[in-house]
Amino acid sequence: MPKRQIHGGIIRNLRREGLKKDLLDFSASMNPFPPAVAWEPGACDLGDYPDDTYLDLKEAIGSVFSRKIEEITVGNGSVELIRIFAQVMAPAGSRAFIERSTFGEYAQSVRLAGGTITHNPEDRVDLRYICNPNNPTGMLLSKDAIKQRLKECRDEGSVLFLDEAFIDLSDPDQSMVDERDSELFILRSLTKAFSVPGIRFGFGFGDPDLIEAIESTRPPWTVNRFAEIYATEAIRHLPNLAESRRMIAIERDYLNQSLCAIGYTPHQSSANYILVDVGVSASDLVRRLLREGVLVRDCTSFGLPESIRVAIRGHEENQILIEALSACAP
Repeated sequence: MPKRQIHGGIIRNLRREGLKKDLLDFSASMNPFPPAVAWEPGACDLGDYPDDTYLDLKEAIGSVFSRKIEEITVGNGSVELIRIFAQVMAPAGSRAFIERSTFGEYAQSVRLAGGTITHNPEDRVDLRYICNPNNPTGMLLSKDAIKQRLKECRDEGSVLFLDEAFIDLSDPDQSMVDERDSELFILRSLTKAFSVPGIRFGFGFGDPDLIEAIESTRPPWTVNRFAEIYATEAIRHLPNLAESRRMIAIERDYLNQSLCAIGYTPHQSSANYILVDVGVSASDLVRRLLREGVLVRDCTSFGLPESIRVAIRGHEENQILIEALSACAP
């Protein structure tokens, strides 16, 4: 049994342990400039089960992305769909290619389903996983590059799992969401783009036969009524994220320049977070930063023991991060 994955977003646990109430969380990569979504949680009808087919929600998603209902699946956060996809597509005897420094739940889910992992891109496999933009590096592959990867999957006879959870905060023009291919599954998320991680909601697109298998495997009613109502409204606000992307790019440039100025090495990122090589133990640096009231993501669990990932936040908060990193510089 593989060990539980380590994730960011542990702010509640730290506060429970008595750390500062005003701790700034740069470990969870959310949109610092989310558009307003008008919805009324108190008006949600909780007296009945949700419609487990989620037809209204899927129709809202389909109208925005020009996809048919039978091409859409929904889940309790993107992680649930990562797990279910692996249950369907990575049984014992299957093999998946996963890059070394990427979201750990891909490998976790494949192993739990009975499949095995290779990090060699030259190996023949049944599945290939791509995170675009990648977590934690922030590197964005172009749509043409993804199309080439998909062609290679077709030639090989493998399926491409494409995680676009952060693409709405990066460059949605590079999304593959308008591509229909029996060898392609696309994962999306609203919680990062709208900064609502407490509402667990993810969705995905794929061939109707694959979607039917995922929907059959998904436990019933996993998308609760709050998440369903919120997502139905939020999906219509995706065009408003253009302003978020503009402001994120400004703050990303500020952080990149400031990190270089104090002696750290940021990776080129197209997302709302930056991977930073710090040249010392990331775990030690994270502990020192906590004393400064700042929480960042220790990337040791990504196989990067001398790197941290920092979310992009508002300008004043980003200044506090730079001040804390300066105080903790080796």
